[in-house]
Amino acid sequence: MGKMRESAHVSAPGKKITVLLADDHAIVRQGVKMILSAEPDIEVVAEADDGVDAVEMARRLAPDVAVLDISMPRLDGVEAARQIRAALPNTHVLALTMHTEDSYVFKLFRAGASGYVLKRAAATDLVEAVRAARRGETFLYPAVAKEVVQDYLARLAAGDGRAAYDGLTDREKQILALVAEGAGNQEIAETLYISIKTVQSHRAHIMGKLNLHDRTQLVRYAIRKGLIEP
Repeated sequence: MGKMRESAHVSAPGKKITVLLADDHAIVRQGVKMILSAEPDIEVVAEADDGVDAVEMARRLAPDVAVLDISMPRLDGVEAARQIRAALPNTHVLALTMHTEDSYVFKLFRAGASGYVLKRAAATDLVEAVRAARRGETFLYPAVAKEVVQDYLARLAAGDGRAAYDGLTDREKQILALVAEGAGNQEIAETLYISIKTVQSHRAHIMGKLNLHDRTQLVRYAIRKGLIEP
């Protein structure tokens, strides 16, 4: 049976972001806890050292964010993420891992994760990722995001997944991919040799067709519909 720790109370909603932390390496877990606990708006309310306990504690405490290692005993982080998201739609899941392979990224997003942070970048990226997850946004470590977008572009060039894009034209798919990569209107215009006005028009059409309202939603759609297709 894995070891579990939890605080005496969970902060009232709206005050602090409550976090469940799961990693089978105690030293890593303590280091991550120190990073998060140093922030005035974040509270680590529970710790687990395997996936089964992480799911159990999440069900009991309903934290705002669950930060899960991918490689854990009894139940890995991917399956733990799937179970937590199925039971608690308002609990967001972040993966904290040493793995950079895109297959892990795809599995995590299929399981409902909101983000992916490499352990070596935890000191600089994890706090931002937790806050983004709490807002319902997606967070991808930049190097991983680049690999994911490149994979999507390769699939698009091969004609893969055309039926999954809700009536978007090829040009709109190109623009969607560039938006997901973080490109602004000027950069998109220069990349595709079209005017900024045309880019703005295409973006408006994309949002209208997909009933989306901001860039974050576009990124999540791109990941869900194209970037993580098997």
